[in-house]
Amino acid sequence: MYKHILIPTDGSDVAKKGVDEGLSLAQGLGAMVTIMTVTEQLHTYAGPAGGAGWTPAPNEMVEYEAGRKETADKILAEAKAAAGRLGVEAETVHVPDALPAEAILAVAKDSGCSLIAMSSHGYRGLDRLLLGSQTSEVLAHSPIPVLVIR
Repeated sequence: MYKHILIPTDGSDVAKKGVDEGLSLAQGLGAMVTIMTVTEQLHTYAGPAGGAGWTPAPNEMVEYEAGRKETADKILAEAKAAAGRLGVEAETVHVPDALPAEAILAVAKDSGCSLIAMSSHGYRGLDRLLLGSQTSEVLAHSPIPVLVIR
């Protein structure tokens, strides 16, 4: 059945539910897991018609990159520790400068995963339209099964 489960997380409380459920499933199936997190690229503002905008100074970018890596490492370490407590074999992946849904699909393919187990915030209506839904994107484009935890 499912031998390798991809579990994406952003470290939020909702995503932690997805991690817990994905790890429990992996434990029950004797599957290994890949736990991943994605950090998007910092967006700068160029201003209208080439006018004044905002671009970070080089030292600000260094601080931003370090903080982003530190946050990702913490998220992944917590999830890997949870896997260890359940006796689930886990590897971790941090994908920087990427759109979450695209990165999830790429890691699932590259790692040979047979299932993606991810949580959804469950937004409806205008909230979903304004915020977008990475889970919906993954569902729409994944060639492998996706388990959505809410």
